[in-house]
Amino acid sequence: MPKMAPKILVIGAGELGTQVLHFLAKHPNRKETEISVLLRPSTLTSTSPTKIAEHETLRSLSITLVPGDIAAATESELSTLFSEYETIVSCTGFAAGPGTQLKLARAVLAARVPRYVPWQFGVDYDIIGRGSAQDLFDEQLDVRALLRSQSETRWVIVSTGMFTSFLFEPWFGVVDFVAPSVMALGGWENRVTVTAVEDIGRFTAEIVLGADSDAAFANKPVRVAGDTISYGELADLVERVTGKKFERTVRTVQSAKEDLKKETGNVLYKYHIVFGEGRGVAWDLEETWNFKAKIRGITAEEWARKNLKF
Repeated sequence: MPKMAPKILVIGAGELGTQVLHFLAKHPNRKETEISVLLRPSTLTSTSPTKIAEHETLRSLSITLVPGDIAAATESELSTLFSEYETIVSCTGFAAGPGTQLKLARAVLAARVPRYVPWQFGVDYDIIGRGSAQDLFDEQLDVRALLRSQSETRWVIVSTGMFTSFLFEPWFGVVDFVAPSVMALGGWENRVTVTAVEDIGRFTAEIVLGADSDAAFANKPVRVAGDTISYGELADLVERVTGKKFERTVRTVQSAKEDLKKETGNVLYKYHIVFGEGRGVAWDLEETWNFKAKIRGITAEEWARKNLKF
């Protein structure tokens, strides 16, 4: 009986999932590997021209579109669905709602999926620890504890730091191109690690399909990065790129905590505290998986010059 082709399931095709799917589909080691993506039924039946075009692009890459609602489905239903796959990569983030990451992890383990990449594309939750300002982080630690408690499913966590684009988002409040101003979280020497979403897709595809794939699934987190910069270096960067002078202000952890007391559900303030405290949010490029694999990422300045319009 011929050996079945390996099957990979990516959960979600948002900003990150789309990149992961693209790089998996184009990877030189893909060969006979079957790649599928789990999408909500309402997304699959959407008449939006944008959605239709996105789905056609995925199909053109020989990616199978699978209907499934991770929020509505039970753990048992998800486990049945997951049991067909050798590798599952979760690309659905906090927007999926509290409890989702833990439900997915439990379903993966119940299905005895051989390899799992959970949604942990962010900061180092182990170092930040429990009880941080961002309460959703505790669930990420619950997922890690669950994965570490077993040995049947091999896993790898890809710690990316902040998505590079977030650093320049107006809603995040760090860089304001209109004012213009730069706000340091915690202080000018505080550092933050950033990775462009396309690099996260590229690194993840290499971890899943690369020559050292088996070694990568070593039941522990790996760190990747495009850049690690201080807020002082960020201010210099935006002045260099725009040719303008930016006002510089500091957002102290204490001021962010006081604001959070007044608005306890404010997600922005929670992130200001976490990044202002500076624990588990930055690491040296030389220690990253991609540096050791000789895969260079996009720096913050390169990203700004390529993507920002002034």
